[in-house]
Amino acid sequence: MIDIRWVWAFLDTPTPDAEQSWAFWATVTRSRLSEPRGERREFATLLPERGDAWVKVQRVLEGGGVHVDLDVEVPLPEAAAEATRLGAVEVARHDEVVVLRSPGGMTFCLTSWANAGSALQQVREGQPDLLDQVCLDVPSGSFAREVAFWETLTGWPKRPGSLPEFVSLTRPDGIPVRFLLQRLGEPTGTVSAHVDLAARDRGATREAHVAAGAEVVSEHEFWTVMHDPVGRTYCLTDRRP
Repeated sequence: MIDIRWVWAFLDTPTPDAEQSWAFWATVTRSRLSEPRGERREFATLLPERGDAWVKVQRVLEGGGVHVDLDVEVPLPEAAAEATRLGAVEVARHDEVVVLRSPGGMTFCLTSWANAGSALQQVREGQPDLLDQVCLDVPSGSFAREVAFWETLTGWPKRPGSLPEFVSLTRPDGIPVRFLLQRLGEPTGTVSAHVDLAARDRGATREAHVAAGAEVVSEHEFWTVMHDPVGRTYCLTDRRP
């Protein structure tokens, strides 16, 4: 395991759609965009009204989706070595970030922790909804291995979800993003991810998102599947923020 001090949820969007996507997510998370940064001004942070941020956005040349950045306290080479020992594949290495893929192909990054936040500084109380979970969508043939990898890498114990196809990891106090793993019906493929929002009143949150430009895809007993204005899939769930 590696000592994780903070988790960032990253929304990766192809450049032509980035401006529209960034504006939507800033609206529905009641946050404002930071000044873009990077060589191509490709990164920005969603800054909440109060407390520390935990969601970032990125323009990408192709593809898009969701990935996570794990802020670690140990030196990055040491953390990367542990991740690869457990089955990850290193993709790229820079001064302050190592890009890897999980055994099933899920992209994630290891970054150096720099007092990014704490449980006291992430404001959850009183929020009508909260983007607080990354769900890994895992083909059935690689589900057991993917669960074992993330449980061992994080050191967070797994526990059964609300339905047999779900497993969640028990995050420690002070970590802003939950991990949920969903076993898909198809046996093969690459692991991808989407974000989930916890909602006090799912219907009210759904209507607010539709007003901001989202589309309802399907309704289920405990969650609603949505598309944002550029087609990104995400879910609203019946959980307390």
